[in-house]
Amino acid sequence: MLSHDVKPPLSPDPPPVAAVLHSASTDVDEHCKNLGRWRLSYDQISAGPFAGSFTQLSLPRIEVFREVTSQQVRQYGRLGSDSFGIGLPWQVGGEVNCNGTSVTGAQVIACIDAEVDMCTPRGFELRGAVMSARLIEQLAADFNVELPRAVWNQLRVIEMDEAPVARFRALLAMIHDNLAKTPSAFDNPAAWRALEDALLVEIMDMLPTVRPCELGRSAAARRRTVARACEMMLASDDRRVSILDVCMAVGASPRKLGYCFQEVLGTSPIHYWRAMRLNRVRRDLKRCYDPHSGVYDVAARHGFWHFSQFSLDYKRHFCELPSETLRRGRACKNAAPCRPQSNDDYDC
Repeated sequence: MLSHDVKPPLSPDPPPVAAVLHSASTDVDEHCKNLGRWRLSYDQISAGPFAGSFTQLSLPRIEVFREVTSQQVRQYGRLGSDSFGIGLPWQVGGEVNCNGTSVTGAQVIACIDAEVDMCTPRGFELRGAVMSARLIEQLAADFNVELPRAVWNQLRVIEMDEAPVARFRALLAMIHDNLAKTPSAFDNPAAWRALEDALLVEIMDMLPTVRPCELGRSAAARRRTVARACEMMLASDDRRVSILDVCMAVGASPRKLGYCFQEVLGTSPIHYWRAMRLNRVRRDLKRCYDPHSGVYDVAARHGFWHFSQFSLDYKRHFCELPSETLRRGRACKNAAPCRPQSNDDYDC
């Protein structure tokens, strides 16, 4: 019998395991919720039905992912604090833009403990890996690799030697091929330990060749112009602004602002702004649980005053009427009630 001052031995911690997450969605917000611990938000820029999938192999020290999105989207948020992420665009059909820089050739997308903000084209696929920034710092110190400070705290497009990038790409292809055919292969601890080592070896071979892509003065100026314009566009809904207001605030003519947006985001200012507001309306409608608030109220709150045109734009963008989104939101018992604006219920 145990005495009162003798505690039983603690049970050992469970051994680390590999886990596979796979999800698919036809809604851009649901797609974001399926991104594991990543704290990202997506806005659908191009019009049409959305289809997205996300596959992630979580190993004890590293996560390997594959993401596919059918529409042009803007991605923003964080991968998680203290995270190092490296991604390779896969079979790109259009430009991927990160902070005003396009990805080409042997370039990759990388961030260390940084905010994510990028625009991806239609039919986009991204593969890569995420791990602890502290782990990368420790390995860099062990192998005497100097990490360029330019890649810290900002999502960056970086150049690397083609050979290590090609090896990393081939390794990612093998991993996702095995996940599709024999996912049980990663149940074996010896297998995933060997895979972790192989990934970290390739990453540490890539890092010494990093060369941050520096923007020229004109490209940097366009990026700053777009950043200021977007900040003003996406400010509080209580402050009504027009494209002319935005142009005057950033010191650019409508034509110049259009060039800047096309270069940095791949779309026009008006299309981008309308898409952002449509995404906000959609999120509010999905959360609109209050029977006294309707489509009219939510649309007006986001600056849409021509409601027939709004309904057409909304259906073209999301392939459903706003009233259908509202009914689905009200049917969701876990949705948070939206702020009622009036007693009129407008059904587009």
